[in-house]
Parts: sequence; structure tokens; C-alpha cells
Amino acid sequence: MNILDVKGRIFDIQKFSIHDGPGIRTIVFLKGCIFKCKWCCNPESQNYDIQEMIINGKSKIIGRDVTVREILEKIEQDRPYYKRSGGGITLSGGECMCQPEFVKALLQVCKENGINTAIETAAGVKSSVIKSIIPYVDTVLMDIKHMNVDKHKKFIGKDNKVVLENAKIIAESTANLIIRVPVIPTFNDTKEEIKEIARFAKSLPGVKKLHLLPYHRMGEDKYVGLSRKYYLGEIKPPTAEQMEVLLEVVLKEGLQGQIGG
Repeated sequence: MNILDVKGRIFDIQKFSIHDGPGIRTIVFLKGCIFKCKWCCNPESQNYDIQEMIINGKSKIIGRDVTVREILEKIEQDRPYYKRSGGGITLSGGECMCQPEFVKALLQVCKENGINTAIETAAGVKSSVIKSIIPYVDTVLMDIKHMNVDKHKKFIGKDNKVVLENAKIIAESTANLIIRVPVIPTFNDTKEEIKEIARFAKSLPGVKKLHLLPYHRMGEDKYVGLSRKYYLGEIKPPTAEQMEVLLEVVLKEGLQGQIGG
């Protein structure tokens, strides 16, 4: 099969993003995820199946199958913006590496065409998948949500053993690895928990940056639209003051920390 004809399943394409990798970027959101984070702001991404979701009282089909060729045509439209800003394409989700054949093909084609590549991932897949995809990635934005196995499993659905192992594999590759921590009250918003993650990040070869992403409830209406329960409805986002305290913890560990993405 021609690499341009490899198919994948997406649910959105967002242009002109400046928060998901260097420069101006086009984000391709893929369907499917191995985790079920209780705070997920894209619950429509978790299931690989094409779904129906009610948005503003109207039914919308979520998910469509596309080829590498179709996506390449889309992102080529914005090449001038990439060139000026150092931007490119970012694959997100869901978990983009749940569709390894499509992701590898798309990233490979982008690299061959001189387009900067990035992925957003929790890296909860087999190490063989990581190793096959990472050679085609310039920047990896990787979530590390918690260091405690039991708490990770309670809030996310699976433990973190594979995640931490894959973080080491990615760090040893040529990709630029940035660690991101979604800060979720009742889950990982204490100084001790953030310090533990920061120390692990600091131990990874070449890792210098850690981004703290404050919890928000902007995806709550999507749960209603999917007839699903939103489990963190009583949780309030962390205050700016709380985030600054946690940022100071990151900085004290010798990392370049920032709030937001």
C-alpha cells in the first residue's frame, strides 16, 4: 500500500494553535485512548468508535476516517506559517499512538516533506510502538500524571508502570521531551506529589522542561452530550496562587517550569 493511502480515524483538526509545540501548529485529534482520565476534556476521543454527541441541542457525528494524503493536503495549506514560526503538525487525541500505523505513516511523510512534528501522549502503549514512532517525532509533549501506582489506577483506569518505562525510552531518543502535568485537585495537587514527578522528570536524560496544566471544566458539557457522568463536577480548579506554589516546587528541582502549555 502507498504510504499516502494509510488510513486513520480522527475527530477534529485545529489550525493556528500556539500551545501544543513550538510555533504555529496544526493539531490533528485522533480517536481512541487506553486511559479513562476522570477529568478528560475530550471524552469523545476515548472511544475509537464513531459516535453521536449532542452539541448545543443538535446531534453531531464524532469521528471520521481519513488518509495520510488528506491530512497532508490540509497541513500543506499552512506551510508558510510553519516556516515563519518554526511550527508544524501535532498529533493529539485521545492517545495518538493507539493508531500506530497511521501515526507512523503520517509523521514519516511530514518529516520527508520538511514539516516539524510533535505528539501529545501519555505513552501508555507497548515499547515497540514507541520505538517505531519516535524516530519521526521532533517534540514529545508527554503527560506524567502521578508517580503512585495505586492512585494512578484509581483515577485513570490503569497503573503507570508502562508510562514511566516509556518515558525513559523517549528521553533516550533524539526527540525533544517536555513533561506535562495536569494539576487535578484531590489527585495530584500537593507539593509532595508535584515534587515527586519533577524529580523523576529531572532524572530523565535531556529533560529540562516541565509544564503544569491547571485543571478546568471546559469539557463538562461533552459528557452530557455523550450521556456520560462527569465525576469531578464538585472539584474546583486550582487558584493562580496554588499554581504558583507548585511552580516554585518545579523550579527548585532545577527544571524550567511554566504554567500552561
